[in-house]
Amino acid sequence: MENNRISIDPFSIARALGTVAFLLVIASIAGQMAKHLSDQPDLYNFVWFFYLDYENNLPSVYSFLLLLATGLLLAVIALLERVNSGSIKWQWIVLSLGFVFMAADEVLSFHERLNLPVRRLLGTEHYGVFYYAWVIPAIFVTLIVAALFSKFVTRLPAKTRFHVIISAILFLGGAIGLELVGGRYAELHGDDNLTYSMIVALEESLEMAGVITLIWALLSYMGNRYKEVLIHIATERNSH
Repeated sequence: MENNRISIDPFSIARALGTVAFLLVIASIAGQMAKHLSDQPDLYNFVWFFYLDYENNLPSVYSFLLLLATGLLLAVIALLERVNSGSIKWQWIVLSLGFVFMAADEVLSFHERLNLPVRRLLGTEHYGVFYYAWVIPAIFVTLIVAALFSKFVTRLPAKTRFHVIISAILFLGGAIGLELVGGRYAELHGDDNLTYSMIVALEESLEMAGVITLIWALLSYMGNRYKEVLIHIATERNSH
């Protein structure tokens, strides 16, 4: 039985995930610098494949996998809570579904479809920091989630609570904070230039750092609370 044991080091996993994210950011920056400073069209495939602001390329798939993994970890914790205490805190389930939805959004870009209807509601020609108008409903949703989950977060172990708060600051700082900055810049100068691509690089870096920090926090929480998770695979029943 000992030979079948797999040990997981949360910090090593977070470090590996962070290394991949760092390399993707560097590749995106290199591609954008080559595009805007040398303007060589033969680099287009490289630029598209690694640019952090494009959909359905390598960074987008990686972000999707990070968000999906977070959703699955939250679901596992909910299941462990059910097995150990006989009940499930609804917050684990809601968070799990939320991250699965964000993973789907990473691929299907639901949030971008909100730009046009929200701009119509604003009724103006100049949007400023709300050029990417989807951030307005996102801010309201964030405030509602913060209010609903504040007590839940404060009841987490101190170390887990600290990392969860840091992960939220990093992720929201990128997804909403720098989206506001990027929106303002894009309205004034467009989004096909080196400066905008650097804003995108910082934005996506913060988002991935936030998700990776949360994965680290969840794995550490599982290790501290449950020590070991045993998975029993039932053998096939004999048919008579």
